[in-house]
Amino acid sequence: MQAPITSTDAYRYVWDGRVQLSGHSPYAHVPLDDSLAQLRDPVLFPGLSPEQKSGVTGPPKVPTDPAALTKYSEDDPRTRINRPLVPTIYPPVAQAYFTVVALFTPWSAGTLGLQIAAALIAIALTWLLAVQNPRWAALWGWSPIVALEAGNAAHVDVLAALLITAAVITAARRPKLAAVLLGAAGSVKLLPLLLLPAFRTRRPVVALGTFIASYVPHVLAVGTLVLGFLPGYLNQEGFDDGSSRSAILALLLPPEARQVAAAILALALAVLAFHRAKRDPPAFTCCWLYGAALLIATPTYPWYGLPLIALAALAHRPEWIAVPIAAYLAYASFGHDTRQGLSYLAAAAIVVTAITIRRRFVAESRLTDDGSPANTGERDETHRPRDLGRAR
Repeated sequence: MQAPITSTDAYRYVWDGRVQLSGHSPYAHVPLDDSLAQLRDPVLFPGLSPEQKSGVTGPPKVPTDPAALTKYSEDDPRTRINRPLVPTIYPPVAQAYFTVVALFTPWSAGTLGLQIAAALIAIALTWLLAVQNPRWAALWGWSPIVALEAGNAAHVDVLAALLITAAVITAARRPKLAAVLLGAAGSVKLLPLLLLPAFRTRRPVVALGTFIASYVPHVLAVGTLVLGFLPGYLNQEGFDDGSSRSAILALLLPPEARQVAAAILALALAVLAFHRAKRDPPAFTCCWLYGAALLIATPTYPWYGLPLIALAALAHRPEWIAVPIAAYLAYASFGHDTRQGLSYLAAAAIVVTAITIRRRFVAESRLTDDGSPANTGERDETHRPRDLGRAR
């Protein structure tokens, strides 16, 4: 299997799992820490053997000054792990996943174990979507984005996509289980927590409780170090001052103003989702809410869109695939805010146009828009010989 193409995140996943198997915490140690030198191998550390000293010891120390932070989080040619001077950023459920995969992967295999695991998760999600509707499952199963970002790059976002999909599918019949699944998804990547307003009638407190509970063992073990590089990451990625986020808004507004505008838009969308949660199917609400969040934040990481592809299949809204495609254009244009903004603006235009055309068609034909079987809590039984007992 080919080495990851779009990012080096998988090497960090391998390292985090290996560190936990050794009885240490990836929140309390950075990859270059000499106290973990015995965990180095030629795959992850081609330029640093276990016998060599990196000169890095002690607990992580992440500066808050932006200039120092940029220098502190630079890559090091001695290792393939990105940001080797800072602790991990990944939440506890992701860490548990890394550890399980590391348990069954020999060191010499590098990222292969994670690539296989991510591919299997993608296949499992294809099956889960096919149970709901086999035709729409192809939107996920045949997606080259899924093949690249899950099968090759092994991004953990595919696990979040699986958990979100399972939460949406079980929301109508088993709301508590759906809430637990959503909380677990938030403990893989934080973005799924944005979907809480769509689960207003489906135990959002349980979802938050699940998310918080996943952190308890790590808090007991390392205390405040459990935050890892998260504060530094948010600062570096422009979430603190809006300097490198909200590229669509950046076409018109300065950093300070776009940060305020983004916050107002996000709050308005959350309120709208909360208001419509009782009337609209959860898959539909989750799809547009997740997609709108990406359009507001405009991340330059295409793999963030993996859950959106799954939600688009559930909601029967293929236009939202334009958003992760725009992320690739933004990724290729990193450092050019105008190009990034125009890429995402084009995606937003596609989404709005598709929604407008669909509504006009429905109005003209005097029909109501077809509800997704997954959205209503029903499975598509037209292709199946038996009733699986889905609540109707």
